[in-house]
Amino acid sequence: MAYVTAEARQELLDDLAVATDDLGAALAALGAAYEQLDEASADTLEEELFRPVQVAYGRAQRTHADFAQRHGLPSPTFAPASAGLPSQGLKGFLERAVEAVALAENGLAELQDSMRPVEVGDPELRAGLAEVRALVDPVSERASRFVSRFGR
Repeated sequence: MAYVTAEARQELLDDLAVATDDLGAALAALGAAYEQLDEASADTLEEELFRPVQVAYGRAQRTHADFAQRHGLPSPTFAPASAGLPSQGLKGFLERAVEAVALAENGLAELQDSMRPVEVGDPELRAGLAEVRALVDPVSERASRFVSRFGR
């Protein structure tokens, strides 16, 4: 039984790492988008999109590291993601960020729906997953509103 539990914990940790990497990719894309904006638009992007994703990314990393530590599992360092080529422009960066956030959110939802966090008996993990999802939940809608300010 201990082997199954250790294996389940490692699988859960791996799935959380994938979602965390997706948030890192979103953060990189939002940072690149920020660089292409005037000051007022950049401030709006930072407040409505960058900051929530940044906080979610940090919370996901902390949730990952804490879970790994509690269960004696290795916790890798998350490498910065690439934003992609500047030629994709503002809308391309924003689309990339929204796609990455959606991937992260879907991965976290699948993880929660699988009941694996409950099965491994870790309330701190469950709270961390819920917090990350709550932070990124409004990002797609906010990004759509933000992009609409720039026309098609």
